[in-house]
Amino acid sequence: QVKLVESGGGLVQAGGSLTLSCAASGRTLSAYGVGWSRQAPGKEREMIANINWRDGSTTYADSVKGRFTISRDNAKNTAYLLMNSLKHEDTAVYYCTSGGSWGQGTQVTVSS
Repeated sequence: QVKLVESGGGLVQAGGSLTLSCAASGRTLSAYGVGWSRQAPGKEREMIANINWRDGSTTYADSVKGRFTISRDNAKNTAYLLMNSLKHEDTAVYYCTSGGSWGQGTQVTVSS
């Protein structure tokens, strides 16, 4: 079973940027690819981005399309989420997932 550890969250002003990392251990991420989801207080968890590890194809939720970019580093067995033009409504705990495993999450807070 893979272990996923997110990092890179923090406090940022609206309009700013952050890059989240999802480091995997225990197996290669190439088997399932990686998804990023988020959960804001009082809201359901929302899947926002996915990447196919083999061909690098990506999909995004409409709420982040054009602002967020998911990427991967095969050598480091790590996925990333580059978040630009952050808005207050992007405030949430961000999780990465792969093959049914989830990380512990990292908090992103965007001040308006």
